[in-house]
Amino acid sequence: MAVAGTGQHVDMSTTTHVSRRTVLQGGAAGLAALALGALTPEQARATVEDGARAGVFGFGVASGDPTATSLLLWTRVTPVPGAVPGSGTGPGSRVDWEVAADAGFRRVVRRGTARTDASRDHTVKVVADGLTPYTRYWYRFRTRGATSPVGRTQTSPDEPGRTHALRLAFVSCSNYTGGYFTAYRGIAARDDLDAVLHLGDYLYEYGNAEDRYGPDSLAGTRDHQPPTEMVTLADYRLRHALYKTDPDLQAAHRQHPWITIFDDHEVTNDTYATGAENHQPQEGDFFVRRAAAYQAYLEWMPIREPGWQPAPHRGTQFFRRFSFGDLADLSVVETRQNRSQQVPTTVGGQVNPALADPARHLPEPEQLRWLTDGIRRSRKPWHLVGNQTVFARLFAVPRAGVVGGQVFNADQWDGYQADQATLLQAMAAGSTHPVVLTGDIHSSWANDLPLAPDAVGYLARRSSVGVEFVCPSVTSDGFKESLGGSAAAAVAATTAFQTTNPWIRYLEGIGHGFAVVDVTRERVQTDFWFIRSGGDKGLAVDPRTDPAAVVGFESAWQSVQGSRQVSGPVGQLGPRSDRPRGA
Repeated sequence: MAVAGTGQHVDMSTTTHVSRRTVLQGGAAGLAALALGALTPEQARATVEDGARAGVFGFGVASGDPTATSLLLWTRVTPVPGAVPGSGTGPGSRVDWEVAADAGFRRVVRRGTARTDASRDHTVKVVADGLTPYTRYWYRFRTRGATSPVGRTQTSPDEPGRTHALRLAFVSCSNYTGGYFTAYRGIAARDDLDAVLHLGDYLYEYGNAEDRYGPDSLAGTRDHQPPTEMVTLADYRLRHALYKTDPDLQAAHRQHPWITIFDDHEVTNDTYATGAENHQPQEGDFFVRRAAAYQAYLEWMPIREPGWQPAPHRGTQFFRRFSFGDLADLSVVETRQNRSQQVPTTVGGQVNPALADPARHLPEPEQLRWLTDGIRRSRKPWHLVGNQTVFARLFAVPRAGVVGGQVFNADQWDGYQADQATLLQAMAAGSTHPVVLTGDIHSSWANDLPLAPDAVGYLARRSSVGVEFVCPSVTSDGFKESLGGSAAAAVAATTAFQTTNPWIRYLEGIGHGFAVVDVTRERVQTDFWFIRSGGDKGLAVDPRTDPAAVVGFESAWQSVQGSRQVSGPVGQLGPRSDRPRGA
């Protein structure tokens, strides 16, 4: 979404500065990734091929979708120099993999062999099972005389009758042309995470010409490949490969297991069931384009194959649920494939009645039922929901042309108010404490979730059925950039939003970075971490354009068990209460 109108243990208690060089395994690959320029399509493909200049495994390794006893492992093989991502060329490969209980691989606990070829762009995905819960592991791949970088990962803290620590980073909106991936470097430096939750817009579809998106100063340095908007399967594969050359992103994948879900830009902006705002007739059949995007996503991302946890659905099932012992569940929803087309917020000077039409849906009805049943039936203290677009009601700030009750953005849950109300009612009926984790809007939020969002009533009763935390973007333009680069305008806009929507307890529209959510039986806390250049989070300079930027703590908010409300600000998170086996 483009915002409308607007390891080694590292002490993270202070601002950290991790050199880009320290996160590389193969310095040449990192230097090459930083040197990408504006290229022809042929040169672009040659450049991404050079992503393998660090060897057969030049696009790194990754793990994902952790359970108590299994992990998904990923890599991409370049079997011969001509087997460029997206080219459809190159011989097949037999790839050996190992999982060990130590970084030196003296205690290998699982091993196996997989095959890959051009039909899946030479990517490899395997499931290592039979593992021990809440345990750290190391993994690697071998083929054609080459050995991959070593990845570190861990199984889920999911042991019946035992309560372990739970701490996740959550991120979204990582536009390559928008800046350096300093936020990923900050995540890679941490030794206290169980997983990274990526909530969508892992990559962007735009090209380098009129549709370029990001700081002008990075043109020629952080350019998209292919240089035009991605439309075909070859385009999507090549764009995924480009992102996987980034050294900071590689490091974050190498250090932690990821749980990922797409939003719109993995296909194209503001997608819905039968089209998208950014799909034009000359770009061909939308369904062919979407199928290509989904195929490349499944090939290049550390996500299990669809339907891994079968449930009634429409189309391809990407939604799934993760268990964390007796502490919490995490339901990851997918809200693009089957959503009804977006509608205007007003019609004829009045609030558009279609916004509340029960025939219009964000997730398909089967998925919404899966989600609401999971919340109603849960007996655990917390139920986390990994979600793409803002869930809380967000009314537009009163001004000329804004009618009473007009919502800010109909691409969010506000555009599908019957589904929104159904989920709020399920939250109110359940005994678990719902916590929605959201991306998309390129800013940082902590929201109460009133059942009936009315400013006067909310201020009188402070009634809420759950909470929502929204992470900042990794690099994509936020309030400040959307308001002409004015920090003062961004502050004024966020203040006005909070005045109009008092259930927004915290809102910051300047910083870029990531969030960390920590769960105990007593409370859920979210810490916001912003990238900084010379100590500036973006008030006077743009830290996205500084390759030497660092990450630093900004603010923390929490929800105490039983309150279903946001409280804070509070102090920064301290050490975990326990650590995985082998850590």
